[in-house]
Amino acid sequence: MAHVVCEPCVGCRYTDCVAVCPVDCFHAGKQMLYINAETCIDCAVCIPECPVAAIFADHEVPPEWETYVALNEEESVKLPVILEREEPLPTAPPRP
Repeated sequence: MAHVVCEPCVGCRYTDCVAVCPVDCFHAGKQMLYINAETCIDCAVCIPECPVAAIFADHEVPPEWETYVALNEEESVKLPVILEREEPLPTAPPRP
């Protein structure tokens, strides 16, 4: 089991989750972040840190976002690990 970044992160890229991840499993794409399932230890500390509620345990991904499970697996291995908090994209919604 691993965690998955889903649709709400697209165009957002808040990186609060990156700052708390103990195993550096986040990878940065141009429009969103991805979690490497091989690195993720399922600690779930990232979930409450995401201001747009984009992170789910892979078995709890809403049906409309199930394609993001495979997308995280595919994209995370192609992209660089992100280790520090960065500014969100200009298109990110305001923090709640």
